[in-house]
Amino acid sequence: MSALPDTAAAIARAVAAGEVSAREVAQAALERIAAHDGRVGAFTDVTAERALAEADAVDRARASGRPFGPLAGVPYAVKNLFDIAGLPTLAGSKINRDNPPAAADAALVARLGRAGALLLGGLNMGEYAYDFTGENAHHGPSRNPHDLERMSGGSSGGSGAAVAAGFVPVALGSDTNGSIRVPSALCGVFGLKPTYGRLPRTGSFPFCDSLDHLGPFARSAEDLALCYDALQGTDPHDPACAARPVESTVPELAKGLDGLRVAVAGGYFRTGAQPEALAAVDRVAEALGAGREADLPEAQRARAAAFLITNAESSAFHLDRLRCRAADFDPDTRDRFLAGALLPAAWVVKAQRFRRGYHDRVLELFREVDLILAPSTPCPAPRIGQKTMTLGGAEVAVRPNLGIYTQPISFIGLPVAAVPVWGLGPLPLGVQVIAAPWREDLCLRVAAALEAMGVAHAPVARL
Repeated sequence: MSALPDTAAAIARAVAAGEVSAREVAQAALERIAAHDGRVGAFTDVTAERALAEADAVDRARASGRPFGPLAGVPYAVKNLFDIAGLPTLAGSKINRDNPPAAADAALVARLGRAGALLLGGLNMGEYAYDFTGENAHHGPSRNPHDLERMSGGSSGGSGAAVAAGFVPVALGSDTNGSIRVPSALCGVFGLKPTYGRLPRTGSFPFCDSLDHLGPFARSAEDLALCYDALQGTDPHDPACAARPVESTVPELAKGLDGLRVAVAGGYFRTGAQPEALAAVDRVAEALGAGREADLPEAQRARAAAFLITNAESSAFHLDRLRCRAADFDPDTRDRFLAGALLPAAWVVKAQRFRRGYHDRVLELFREVDLILAPSTPCPAPRIGQKTMTLGGAEVAVRPNLGIYTQPISFIGLPVAAVPVWGLGPLPLGVQVIAAPWREDLCLRVAAALEAMGVAHAPVARL
């Protein structure tokens, strides 16, 4: 979309004003995907006919004076664990290819459609969402558009890559232990993991029900808020979805930093990371005037408990597939599920009990501060195929340890905006802006302020 607006907000304004047609926007996006995605690997399905039909519907509505939504003409794509009518819902797997096509769109896909957005397709992801790397044994890796030899992050790697590559200005992903925030960091884009239960998961393939969140990626804080606002609303078909009204965040972006109390997560969150990851947090903290430190109690134990719950819940969900089609799993994924199936029930019960107490102790911190900053990942993007890295002077496995700072946060369902920071090396890094439950507005306000100050930004990759 080189000659056209490249943010969702600018596209929507231009389409509404008649400066460009939605069809022109869709065609430009499809041409960029055709030209470059063969090297990036972000898409598993491109829904060109659907996108053009949706674009024509937007153009007809505008021409006739009928109402059209706030995202009219904006291209988007979704992680392939979202139902897309007419396509099998892959969830990154080989096994799911044999499933019948989805009869209807997932709830969030339908909401973006009603807002006028144009669906360009399904995006690559780690098998069954059990991944932090963006590498998929069946569809190939989704590569980092800023360095095609590097990981995009996972498990929503295709979502982060599609936004960073300029294929779409916004995308949807899921986050159980960090799968929005890790790709946002490695690919240098904005991401939002809302409060657990804020957005419905109806029509999405589950990983770990008590930890699964859905949310957007974008190249600007305004786009992130526009997308999030269009996604909000209750849904009786998801029992975990909170009965909360839509709370618009776009009008809140202009409020800036006035009155906000910001702290830096200390202790566990200042150990183990490579220096540039901590430098990114320090840069954001300085810009926000964050002079205090917040110690999240027993964060390391929270990460261990999150692992136990994730392994136990997800393996139980996949037991039939493990029994009948074990050879069709990625061996790495299969072995993690098998390990989860062998966990003693007493350990899982203990982890859940700890979870409740940890949640209450962390929420006590928000009596004193409004927001807490922490690294999104302990390092910039590793190379594709890289198995180990050095953290805190020790050699550790890459795959599980990309999420060491995200797991203690999603474990208790807090809202987080992931903001991209550049200039500390050739690759981007990410910073988590964490708030109390239901305060996505504060996360997005800070993301917008950091973008306005030039501290955070999400450039389109040069492909």
